[in-house]
Amino acid sequence: MAATRKTNPSQPRHTRDVEHWDLETDVAVVGFGGAGGCAAIEAADAGAEVHIFELASASGGSTALSSAEIYMGGSGGTRVQRATGFEDSTEDMFQFMMACAGPQADEAKIRNYCERSVEHFNWLVGLGVPFKDSFLNERAIMCLTDDGLLYTGNEKAWPFSSIAKPCPRGHNLYVEGDNGGPLFMKIVTENVEQRARIQVHYETRALTLIVDDNDEVVGLVVRENQQELNVRARGGVILCAGGFVMNREMVARHAPKLTLGTEPIGNPGDTGSGIQMGLSVGGAAINMHEGFITLPFYPPASLTYGIAINDKGQRFINEDVYHGRFGDFVLRQPSERIYLILNVEHYADYETASYLGAPVAGTGETVAELEEELALREGSLAYTLATYNEDCAAGNDSQFHKAPAWLQPLEPPLVALDLTPGRGAFVPHFTLGGLDTLPTGEVVNEQRDVVPGLYAAGRTACGVVRRAEGYASGMSVGDATFSGRLAGLQAAKRLQTLF
Repeated sequence: MAATRKTNPSQPRHTRDVEHWDLETDVAVVGFGGAGGCAAIEAADAGAEVHIFELASASGGSTALSSAEIYMGGSGGTRVQRATGFEDSTEDMFQFMMACAGPQADEAKIRNYCERSVEHFNWLVGLGVPFKDSFLNERAIMCLTDDGLLYTGNEKAWPFSSIAKPCPRGHNLYVEGDNGGPLFMKIVTENVEQRARIQVHYETRALTLIVDDNDEVVGLVVRENQQELNVRARGGVILCAGGFVMNREMVARHAPKLTLGTEPIGNPGDTGSGIQMGLSVGGAAINMHEGFITLPFYPPASLTYGIAINDKGQRFINEDVYHGRFGDFVLRQPSERIYLILNVEHYADYETASYLGAPVAGTGETVAELEEELALREGSLAYTLATYNEDCAAGNDSQFHKAPAWLQPLEPPLVALDLTPGRGAFVPHFTLGGLDTLPTGEVVNEQRDVVPGLYAAGRTACGVVRRAEGYASGMSVGDATFSGRLAGLQAAKRLQTLF
């Protein structure tokens, strides 16, 4: 007697093997984070019956773990931008985000995101998401005040500042402390619960997709209460199951540079199962080698006055960049050690204000003394510092174009922090690859033909964010919620054409 094959995401079930449907719905959503919640709301508001299947015992996903800054702007500016004196051009936002994504950019997705960003802001406000009309004029990783707007990326740093007019687009929820994610998901969950057309199944694992003789996705197999259930989804299945950062085998295979990170950022469900399901029915996965990886070297902002060097004593970046770009450039160095060189004044309250956790690698009353402690070639750091200090005096970083506001000469006594990954510094990371989709959320195959009945959003899809070196805080939650909405609308629209 042949053993029963275990249901797994890489092998879809065929309708000929489905004896009966245990549940039927118009749209099935896998995952109840920001993407899944917004997908369900839009599908239901368009007239569809929706069932959400969530592995955990509550909603949240990675969105609830985040600070929930949301990257929005363009079209003259959101209400918060305009109220705080910023007029934001859609073209500037588009050019900036295209530069952020680089050669991997999906122009159609980015254009759509920028042109509809203010509309997305208004939609979120309509759900009850609160934003205060105030601007935090500080260099910060996250907003610990209740201010509604701050710079969260490389907008003011070279080369981006030469490509598009800088404008702050990080929208922070009206709540103090790092509490934006929980508040955001509380509001989304309340909106889901208010809609009679949406039913949520918690502690329910999505196992695999169901396809028919035409290779259309027509349903989903789930495990609920220790039972496998066949779920028919007349309009299709929307995969919002997160990325794959918690699947260390997949990370090592697809994005090996992320193995240098020390802290995977995500929820336990970020195992790549949604991506595997999409692949199993012919969907294409792209950008799988990329991820966000960072060295959060500020706060305190005063560390920006320092310089980053490799073990040759050489600078390699303008230190006023966003911490994700900084971290990505650190990983590029053919170097055994990376240091941040500061003077005592810039070191300031590093020990109490920093998330970085990098140990002190050396100190020096003279440059020569610090060179010796760091085992640098004699004179190498002295040459770098002399060049840098000359540029500071001239107000122009001739080598890496750090903004004049962050140029201050570095004179002894000096401190060196060890930024080398694996030597104590905090190096968080998550994946940026996923299923290839159209701006509508429809999953496509290698020829970019639509896989009928299948949609993806959030980190299960490859969205507008493509590289750590161009990341800005808020792009993930912005993209997840926006792409979820579009997928929900498209699934509901497809349902109307089929029935």
